[in-house]
Amino acid sequence: MSTKRKIQEDIDVCEKEINQNEIVLFNDDVNTFDHVIDSLIEICDHTLEQAEQCALLVHYKGKCTVKTGEYNDLKPRCTRLLTKGLSAEII
Repeated sequence: MSTKRKIQEDIDVCEKEINQNEIVLFNDDVNTFDHVIDSLIEICDHTLEQAEQCALLVHYKGKCTVKTGEYNDLKPRCTRLLTKGLSAEII
């Protein structure tokens, strides 16, 4: 009977830590589904299907994360959503 020896090596892995933030879109009684969908496609680079799903989630759940990324990328997008009359914030 032979014995096999197992060797375990420690490997250091360097990973760049990136702080991920989210743009959260909130429901309101003012904007139409079409306006929300068009805005998400234009500003957040959503597909039609993504934008429709987010609009439905916002409507029924009250809020939805519509974009995730670094703060510097999200800030101008959130500002554009706000200028279109949508209720959004970065968290």
